[in-house]
Amino acid sequence: MSLSLRPSAGAPADPALMTLAEAAMAIRSGVLSSREATEACLARIARLQPVINAFIAIEPEAALAAADAADAALAQGEVRGLLHGLPLAHKDMFYEEGLVSTCGSKILREKVATTNSTALARIKAAGTVRLGALHMVEFAYGPTGHNAHFGAARNPWNTAHVTGGSSSGSGAAVAARLTYGALGSDTGGSIRMPAHFCGVTGLKSTVGLVSRYGAMPLSFSLDTIGPLARTVEDCAILLGLMAGHDPLDPTTATAPVPDYLAAAEGRLKGLTIGIPDAFYVDDLDPEVARVLDETIATLKRGGARIVSVSLPDQMKLSGASQVVLNCEASASHKAWLLERPQDYGPQIRSRLENGFAIPAVTYLEALRWRGPALAEHLAAVAEVDAVLAPTAPMPAPSIAETDTDGGPGAEAMIQRITRFTRPVNYLGLPTVSLPCGFTGTGLPVGLQVIGRPFAEATLIRIGAAFQRETDFHEQMPEEA
Repeated sequence: MSLSLRPSAGAPADPALMTLAEAAMAIRSGVLSSREATEACLARIARLQPVINAFIAIEPEAALAAADAADAALAQGEVRGLLHGLPLAHKDMFYEEGLVSTCGSKILREKVATTNSTALARIKAAGTVRLGALHMVEFAYGPTGHNAHFGAARNPWNTAHVTGGSSSGSGAAVAARLTYGALGSDTGGSIRMPAHFCGVTGLKSTVGLVSRYGAMPLSFSLDTIGPLARTVEDCAILLGLMAGHDPLDPTTATAPVPDYLAAAEGRLKGLTIGIPDAFYVDDLDPEVARVLDETIATLKRGGARIVSVSLPDQMKLSGASQVVLNCEASASHKAWLLERPQDYGPQIRSRLENGFAIPAVTYLEALRWRGPALAEHLAAVAEVDAVLAPTAPMPAPSIAETDTDGGPGAEAMIQRITRFTRPVNYLGLPTVSLPCGFTGTGLPVGLQVIGRPFAEATLIRIGAAFQRETDFHEQMPEEA
């Protein structure tokens, strides 16, 4: 994979406003130094972190030292990788030996990692500079961005609203241009939800495409890792660096990794995209429904063929996903729940305790049904290249109405938020959430494109072609 972008004539007044691809090319071509890019990100972090709370840890001294080292190496003709000198920050659940990874928790707040996340190590090997660690929901177990230990992350478009979770800091930081991209995880929608609510691009990978070694586990059969960034092209770059077999993670596939960046050059013409005739089009906020209609029209103009598809019972898939997640998450946390329950936030502890009430036979039935359910889904979408659906039925709700103190409606709101993301996790499918429009009050609206297993290249082709026809991904919050 190589960057084949048009070299920039010069760095903008604020280099942090460049896309990941543009900044990487500018640094490697000498138009922009790593220090200039890093200083630009750090300046925005200093200004906006008190407002949106996107970081758990900020490391300016180490980041600038690494940037200077990258510039010195480049001056000597040494290019360390595709993203040489590019400053990035990632969700605080990817272990890096010698550094603390809190996982958004009190329990691990001072725990120094003794292993390295393979996904993070591969990004680091491409020459990146670490800015710090990004906010996340405690132990990645929540869709809103609340955190009892580090406070709620706040949506850059309206700080009274949620960022989405659990990759809350990743979505907020990319939207506010504090980092050029970020890694996240998706077990029930944790990449796509922040992408939708914060107006950025988020790619959930197929189970088995990206190594999970050295990343905090939540649900061993549902967890996936993927990038959030401004553009599909940026996500393609990050995914291409991470993807591929890892001997340390025997669940990773051994098939060759496609050229995702080349896929981003593809067109919509010749592709067939399915629109579900039920579930994903039911009970939509009117503005989400409007954005869906407008997106369908844009895809048609670009040359895509749009057809209706009838999917298997998605409520059943959603229920099975919740059973698997609840049981596996509770099993992972059993020892801590018994020994130090007081160190969990109330919302997370309550969710984890629920898993203990599910019978083992129910969990095993949910696991056993996954294969037949996937076969049924693939048969239903045999005539289309991908399926387009809303990422969530509504734009970002407020922090107050989704908090544990928000009254009896809070839990119902949380369940509704993840209604459209859970089925995809259960089936292990790849999905990209794209910024597709805005509400009348200025909140972003995202839609997800759902593919077949390991068909990330097709999703990247569709998403990149859509972004060439629209500018929603170029919009940024006014206060940022």
